[in-house]
Amino acid sequence: MTDSMTLTQLRELLHRHHMRATKRLGQNFLIDHNILKLVAGAATLSKDDTVVEVGPGTGLLTHLLAEQAAEVITVEIDPRMVEILQETLHDDDNVTVVQSDILKIDPGRILSEYGQMPDRVGYKVVANLPYYITSPVLRHFLTAQAKPDVMVVMVQKEVGQAIMAQPGDMSFLSVSVQLFARPSIVRKVPASCFYPPPRVDSLILKLDMNRTLPVDPNATSRFLDFVAAGFHSPRKQLRNTFQHGLDKTKEHVNELLQKSGIDPTRRPETLSVEEWAHLWETHCDLMEAHDC
Repeated sequence: MTDSMTLTQLRELLHRHHMRATKRLGQNFLIDHNILKLVAGAATLSKDDTVVEVGPGTGLLTHLLAEQAAEVITVEIDPRMVEILQETLHDDDNVTVVQSDILKIDPGRILSEYGQMPDRVGYKVVANLPYYITSPVLRHFLTAQAKPDVMVVMVQKEVGQAIMAQPGDMSFLSVSVQLFARPSIVRKVPASCFYPPPRVDSLILKLDMNRTLPVDPNATSRFLDFVAAGFHSPRKQLRNTFQHGLDKTKEHVNELLQKSGIDPTRRPETLSVEEWAHLWETHCDLMEAHDC
């Protein structure tokens, strides 16, 4: 296939396969060639790379990735789109199209079962993520045993800004992403670059994985549950939100915050990832390492 497609050609392609973009699946097809090249370029691919792509659309970006990488495993949930991909990517022999829900496939299994080099450990993720699935997909890859080296994701602008947030505006999403990776903005993408255009603009984010984590790598899931408890009531003071989120006594929460050296009147959105990690360590000490 070519690496560009006019809006007329896209409409004809969809019509030929008797389909329309499905709002339920967040299908908005990226059609701006310059943005497509920018997404592919942000992944800094070489002929030694394996790429796992989520949400391939009609395969325009997939084709660009296949030109630069050793192989591309693209995962598409909609069987109608898989039919289109089998047509548009017919000549790309280093692309494997997998029809499945990405959240139901372990990333390690994707590489071992569908990769042309099943022993490969490192890989990169490129994804155009609908709003409703952004957080689950990010957590799916970031908490997997086989984590990617890099992720390049297209997300709704507001979600991207939440991921990039600094102390003062933190959320569970920003903590859970920044625990594992260093996010940076590649570019803002106007809604007009998609068909059909969504109601909001998007951001291309690059997530470079952290080599070391501020918490035990084997405890990240429990740590994130702890952070979620801290954000139980995000606009309330820590001494109140922790009491409800952790279901602990007022005395326990006061001791936790006092020993952590964190002002109990602070709010959860003001804490950095490092402060959350310190709180978690103190919590584990108080619980005598039970379940920590």
